[in-house]
Amino acid sequence: MASPVTPPRGMRDFLPRDKARREHALGIIRSVYSRFGFDEIETPVVEDFARLHSGLGGDNEKLAFNVLKRGLTPEDAVSAAESGSLDSLADLGLRFDLTVPLARFYATHRAELPPVFRAVQIAPVWRAERPQKGRYRQFMQCDIDIIGEAGPLAEIELISATSAALSALGLTGCRVRINDRRLLTGMLDAFGFVPAEHPGVLITVDKLDKIGTAGVLAELREREATPEAVNRLEEFFARPTPEDQLFGEAQIRSQLPLGVDDSVIAELTMIGAAAAHADSTPVIFDPFLVRGMGYYTGPIFEIEHPGLGYSLGGGGRYDGMIGRFLGQDVPATGFSIGFERVVDLLELTEDASSDSLVLVYDRDVAPAALVGLKSELITSGKRVRLEKRVKNLKALLDRVTGEGFTAFAFVTASTASAAELDLKPLG
Repeated sequence: MASPVTPPRGMRDFLPRDKARREHALGIIRSVYSRFGFDEIETPVVEDFARLHSGLGGDNEKLAFNVLKRGLTPEDAVSAAESGSLDSLADLGLRFDLTVPLARFYATHRAELPPVFRAVQIAPVWRAERPQKGRYRQFMQCDIDIIGEAGPLAEIELISATSAALSALGLTGCRVRINDRRLLTGMLDAFGFVPAEHPGVLITVDKLDKIGTAGVLAELREREATPEAVNRLEEFFARPTPEDQLFGEAQIRSQLPLGVDDSVIAELTMIGAAAAHADSTPVIFDPFLVRGMGYYTGPIFEIEHPGLGYSLGGGGRYDGMIGRFLGQDVPATGFSIGFERVVDLLELTEDASSDSLVLVYDRDVAPAALVGLKSELITSGKRVRLEKRVKNLKALLDRVTGEGFTAFAFVTASTASAAELDLKPLG
């Protein structure tokens, strides 16, 4: 028995119907981002190995697909194995996100770009994930980034544009959760965690939705975090839940311990209020929103959808990244839509105006006549498919209906022009 012929594990083929739905969604996203003043760029699928493993990509660096150097010899492999690291065998790698390539792109082309650059990147990325439902080794990312704007206007624009894109896709009920990495640091300081503990503590706190407060506290104690700090966090978890309040400074303050930076609270209040006003997407403050990427330096945000246990997108400010290439800090912030999650929620709407049709032709119709009819219809703006008439006509019509066609017509040897076609609706 022949082995099944399938794509590489964790990667997928897309049938025409699936591809059409994806392109429909991408077209809407591109259109919205263009109207918001963002310009689309494109970067190579590969970057230098050293750049992809420079500490900018967080844990994703461990999931990079590396590209071997050309001309390697068995001796090179032996030498690398003896050194305890195979890194010397690779000089390139597939991009695992679009942020690191953007940072490199900006460093390369800065002199050709405006002082504040608004970028769109929509492209596939690759990660050596353990494949499972919702996790793939190749997937599409839709990123918008603003480079060169240090103030909260950048975050407001990103949240507004992303909210508008999701709304244009027909996704309702979404909310924006926002926080700030500086508030997280201030909270940890207020509880008494020493700075060296912060990265590990944040990794654990980021699991709050999955393991609950009891699980977070237990894991922190297993990590041997400062006991007094863990106890203060436990007391904070046990405090009465603040009453529902409209988003604002009072609401944010009510969910934080004493001692955090008032100026950061004021900035976050401005971002959330302005973004919600611009697109009417509800904004909520989440004091325990972490976002795992270690390069975030300021405001962070996620889009949540009712009924789903995961976000539909996220982002934040990463002011220190581009400076790693340029030798000087450049403010930057970005937002990425989780395209694979979004597209699974969408249905492809059909055009009810019969702009796509199938010509079902008899066997005795001359090819030249068929091509002439098809060309005439295409010129008038229709999408046309030729299908030979078969005995099981219902199966044929069901198939083309599923492929998105909205009408059909029979073509005989006597059909002289498109005007003679009797168009019948499908579906």
